[in-house]
Amino acid sequence: MRYFVITGHKAVSTGDFKLDDIAGGAGRLDIMCRCVNSAFFLSHNLRKDVEVYLVLMGGDDAPKTVIFRGEDLRYLNPDERSTASLIRNALLKPVGEGEEVRSSPGVYVTRMSFPEVLDRLSEKGSFVYLKEDGTDCREYEFPENPVFVLGDNHDLTDEEESELLSHNPDKICIGPLSLHADHCMIIVHNEADRRSA
Repeated sequence: MRYFVITGHKAVSTGDFKLDDIAGGAGRLDIMCRCVNSAFFLSHNLRKDVEVYLVLMGGDDAPKTVIFRGEDLRYLNPDERSTASLIRNALLKPVGEGEEVRSSPGVYVTRMSFPEVLDRLSEKGSFVYLKEDGTDCREYEFPENPVFVLGDNHDLTDEEESELLSHNPDKICIGPLSLHADHCMIIVHNEADRRSA
């Protein structure tokens, strides 16, 4: 299994945004949507061995985490608007502390914070921090169940980074230039695919 944790520092945690304004009024939710699509889409199929955790930190109801699970994911299309609709539908579901509510096949919402997501995933795999000063990914041996952690259009905050570093992650870099989060995800998929082929 491959896991991805993406922090949306301004991405709204309520479902009252307009689908025509996901880059502005929804706090750069467009980045989250592109990350979801990059995590799952193959040419004519979806990856089943992937889970994505979108930690939404913006808005009045933060934090909330929307989880996409490839093994039972349905209705995901390659455009940002329909992915945003799946996220919005999840955020409109009432969810209490400690609950995980299914909004559609393969899509769930919880009130987990970033540290809580890390704690949960620490039992499932090994953390890999995508960071410019890490080991070149082409020289890296991917663990069996990697948990890739990355920010949106902002780096992790000092507090978030400290929380992640407490889990002793490996650090890897994708290349000599800074890339968009969704592009980084495609590259690590490709590198991991090559090693497992």
